[in-house]
Amino acid sequence: MPETDAGPPTTLAVVEGVATITLDRPDARNALSSELVDSLGDHLAEAVADPGVRVVVLTNAGTTFCAGADLKAGSAGAGRHTLVDVLTAILDSPKPVIGRIAGHCMGGGVGLAAACDISVVADDARIGFTEVRIGVAPAMISVVCLPKLRRGDAAELFLSGERITAERAVEVGLLNRAVPRDELDTAVAEVVEKVVAGGPAALAASKRLLREVPDRSRDDAFAMTQQLSSELFASDEAAEGMAAFREKRPARWVPRTGSGS
Repeated sequence: MPETDAGPPTTLAVVEGVATITLDRPDARNALSSELVDSLGDHLAEAVADPGVRVVVLTNAGTTFCAGADLKAGSAGAGRHTLVDVLTAILDSPKPVIGRIAGHCMGGGVGLAAACDISVVADDARIGFTEVRIGVAPAMISVVCLPKLRRGDAAELFLSGERITAERAVEVGLLNRAVPRDELDTAVAEVVEKVVAGGPAALAASKRLLREVPDRSRDDAFAMTQQLSSELFASDEAAEGMAAFREKRPARWVPRTGSGS
């Protein structure tokens, strides 16, 4: 089902190096129609390709971050991008992706939030793997969610379909922080400010470690990380970072405004 004339299903705004992608189908609770998934995939690619972007913030309009699959318009996957493509793009992005979860988060929406490198959620939001209650399972999103969960917590959440509090989602490891709604923007800005203090190549390398080290054998992990460490220490970025440390000044990549550059 095509989107209405209300506007595109996601929007992208870049301000001082921060690319904010907003899920913008509030009347449909930002459900994952094929059009929304296509738009989100396109905007993620655009943000990653933009050399001026240091960090991506993924958020929502309305009271629901994402309700999961669009059961009225059909599930995601029939367009240019699939949900798997979008989750992979977030995981593989060399630029940090910060989740600003300003609403309820169900099904595939939990996958989006969990795929983000750091997610901050409004404490009045509810989160749930509700798939079993409509006769399906949290299949694709399990790939990004299970590494964050203990098996017992995963079993309880997957099998019960219970909608849990934001605090509980943080407790089990799905999300990073729950804050009062009126403090959400401040909390996200603080996370962004800390992240962009890191060198761009160093951040990309750190994301690579998070992706690859857990799945490698010990010997393979040491070989890979030794090589990566040597490359990083020999880089111009490291030379600048060490010079800045010695001279007690911000490195050249640190935004002067504290919000991106």
